Amino acid sequence: MRAVVQRVSEASVSVDGRVTGAIDGPGLMVLVGVTHDDTPEKARRLAAKLWGLRVLPDERSCSDLNAPLLVISQFTLYGDARKGRRPTWIAAAPGDVAEPLVDAVVTELRALGASVATGVFGADMKVSLTNDGPITLIVEI
Repeated sequence: MRAVVQRVSEASVSVDGRVTGAIDGPGLMVLVGVTHDDTPEKARRLAAKLWGLRVLPDERSCSDLNAPLLVISQFTLYGDARKGRRPTWIAAAPGDVAEPLVDAVVTELRALGASVATGVFGADMKVSLTNDGPITLIVEI
């Protein structure tokens, strides 16, 4: 699993002009990509990493501050643009594999006590955020 994590002061995601998820920070906006060999155990480990990641003010984590997370599925994180001008998506897991694993990350975060907002899997989403810092990390499990 791969995640792009941004510390935000606010973030939201909309589908068809309707906000489906929003957070006020400090918090994290997390894009989650799934590849073919990912498992529920990797989803659990990613959730634990996100919940404990010390990138919020004063080197605190979401768990320290009870800070919210906005989690959005993002198959393009496994795009490969090393050759040519058109990326390939071969490394991205298909929707029927990826969706339950993105859901598992959200479920695990909530089980840890996190407040989690989400996008809509497979939808054309519009993401808006204010990156705080800016701090942006790539997390791989």
